[in-house]
Amino acid sequence: MRITGTGGGRGRKVAVLTTSVLAASALLLTGCSSSDDGDSDASASDGGITLTVADFGQFGYKEADLFAKYHQLHPNITVKEEVTANEQDYYPKLLQQLNTGSGLGDVTGIEVGRIKEVVDTQADKFADLSKSINVSDWVSWKEKQATTKDGVVIGAGTDIGPMSLCYRKDLFQQAGLPTDRAEVAKAVAGGWEDYLKLGEKYKAKAPAGTFFMDSASAMYNAVVSSDAKQYYDADGNPIYKDSPAVQQGWNLAAEAAQKKLTQGLPQFTDAWTAALRKGSVATVACPAWMANQISNNSGDAYKGKWDISRAPGTTAANWGGSFLAVPKGGKHVKEATDLVKWLTAPEQQAAVFKAAGIFPSNQGAYELPDVKNATLAYFSDAPIGQLYAEEAKSIPEAVLGAKDGVIKDTISTQINNMEQRGTKPDDAWKAATDAIDKAIG
Repeated sequence: MRITGTGGGRGRKVAVLTTSVLAASALLLTGCSSSDDGDSDASASDGGITLTVADFGQFGYKEADLFAKYHQLHPNITVKEEVTANEQDYYPKLLQQLNTGSGLGDVTGIEVGRIKEVVDTQADKFADLSKSINVSDWVSWKEKQATTKDGVVIGAGTDIGPMSLCYRKDLFQQAGLPTDRAEVAKAVAGGWEDYLKLGEKYKAKAPAGTFFMDSASAMYNAVVSSDAKQYYDADGNPIYKDSPAVQQGWNLAAEAAQKKLTQGLPQFTDAWTAALRKGSVATVACPAWMANQISNNSGDAYKGKWDISRAPGTTAANWGGSFLAVPKGGKHVKEATDLVKWLTAPEQQAAVFKAAGIFPSNQGAYELPDVKNATLAYFSDAPIGQLYAEEAKSIPEAVLGAKDGVIKDTISTQINNMEQRGTKPDDAWKAATDAIDKAIG
């Protein structure tokens, strides 16, 4: 996930992972595309193909230097990345380009909060990748998200966001709470309800000017992400008003806001980054990509003071993830498909994880040293490779809906209003549901 309006986020700076080093030749050669077998059109033989990858936020390819490596493998192909900072700006433009058939990249990124809508309404405009990639290489639920009822696969999975809990050891110690990651996990083993109980203990002895969590809306997203049934049922009907996961997340968020366990800062805003830099936040709901955000915004002063434990409860959760797709109307569909296959192969996903902390969805990466042995020095050498891989394998297969992103964003906005403006939960819920019903029809 990236910093987007659909509940994800990634920054543009990089947290360094400590791992065993892969041989350069393995990174370059394993999982290579099949473009060497022959060119699909005349321009390829001229050595003049330029492939454009259109995406948003941070996919980690620049940080891992993958496009330069691909050019070394395929001297006749140059890859350019066109990045839109905010997915909320990127997605409407993508839909317009699909409708007009112009302006599309050879490869396009699609965020998980949009993939269901694209699968249901735009699948005929993308190449079928089912013959190019082995869908069983990905965690089982990932590729199903990008697969039509007829078995057409329109996107290859890039990353996922297995959930954990990031916390400040020094602040926990000052508040009389456990600091060892195993003990912290034990303290919240009963679920997010236990997390709030821990928050009340923290508040009772909290260091001046600090708050237990950054944002109740972030906790809400983590709660909902652990359930298979979220905003829609399997038939495509919106069920968010009656969804047990949504109700649980909402009630916990309202409780956190009323008990002032949260600083009330929407994530990725200037105020949020300032709070991390100031050191006023004790915990953050932490999908895999969030560690990079925390380390970059908190700075060197807090290195070694953060740690990472298992997420509250016993149910694994995923928050975030994207796909790479190939529009049918491109001039170089075969070459673009080969590039997608290479970028989402285990070795390249491991390289992205090492460079940018973006966790692979391709299971083959989990046994590679750059993932399996990964620790994060900033977070007290937390064994994130093992932690996230274990979580990823047991994440439930969520039912996705066409407007998941819209629903999530709207509810998050009203949770922010409860925190910042003191809006009563009933009033906030009515405002959220009224806005959602208007948006989704």
